[in-house]
Amino acid sequence: MTPLVRDPAPLPARPGARPPGARPPRSGAASLALRPLLDGPRRPARVIAVFPAAVYAEVRGGPEPRVLAVVASDAARMPNAVVVPAARRDHPFRAVREGADAVVGDGRVETGGFAVRVRREWDPAPVLGPLHPAALARGLRAVEDACEHAGMTGGGLAGHPDPDLLADRCAAGDLAGAVEAAERIVGLGPGLTPSGDDILCGLLVALRHAGGAVRPAGRAVWLADWLGAAVTADAGTRTTALAATLLHCAAPGGAGGDGGAVLL
Repeated sequence: MTPLVRDPAPLPARPGARPPGARPPRSGAASLALRPLLDGPRRPARVIAVFPAAVYAEVRGGPEPRVLAVVASDAARMPNAVVVPAARRDHPFRAVREGADAVVGDGRVETGGFAVRVRREWDPAPVLGPLHPAALARGLRAVEDACEHAGMTGGGLAGHPDPDLLADRCAAGDLAGAVEAAERIVGLGPGLTPSGDDILCGLLVALRHAGGAVRPAGRAVWLADWLGAAVTADAGTRTTALAATLLHCAAPGGAGGDGGAVLL
């Protein structure tokens, strides 16, 4: 993932835009998936969550991705992230408050006490070479072993029948059955990103990027096209704003930094 260097268009002066004593904007590296938001005009947004290593802002009424994450350099890099050159130990978001007003656009993200200007971009979709089925099987076993060792088995939908049914229908090439199972787990589970949506994001990314090792050739990408369209059609009304954005990113293969590292 080689960053693409770009300089956003100069911003017009806005008297009073920066509170007295506020720090100048940090530089950041933005996911290419955020171009519709960051390259567009300034839009009002709202901070929907604040953590030591990340801030999430939602742009109401804008195109997907409607939610972007501003994250520390050592945080998980999701496909909708702007990465700033500060570690979580530096407390880069200590002045940001949940519920605060924000502004997104013209190459910037701004909220009370914090601003970032995008200077570079990174690609959230990994580029994979030819993948042999045997290598894919070995990688899958390694990931399963690592998850089991870390106690990450079952997840929030442990015991629910539809994730297994979805896997079976995808393996059988049963499009109608796969779509029905996928639609039933959109939004299932607690939290900012419900477990059902996490499963769907992983499936969509895997179908896109590991599909070349599946026979017959092209079936995995065909499934990804239909499943992606199905689960994003009304995601904005069925799950959280952040999860809906991540589904929209995953549909074309947006995995983010950590997901891409697993595939590579």
